[in-house]
Amino acid sequence: MAYKITDECISCGACLEECPNNAISEGDTISVIDPNKCTECVGSFESSQCSSVCPVDAPQKDTAHEETKEQLLEKWKKLHPGETPKA
Repeated sequence: MAYKITDECISCGACLEECPNNAISEGDTISVIDPNKCTECVGSFESSQCSSVCPVDAPQKDTAHEETKEQLLEKWKKLHPGETPKA
């Protein structure tokens, strides 16, 4: 399941550099996560980095984009061809 940024976002930018998939970008008023790139950090880290660095808990799981850990890992492999998953 991908993450999404809720309206609690204060546009501090803390999450932008933490995303190993470059799935987060600045939107008009809040940051935005591309669900096609978000793997919940599966393949890179043990836990979601955006949610761990956000001071206001704006990143939340997006129930409209539910995926299994296996599906997230396959997505990660497509985003990082030739690399070995770390987590």
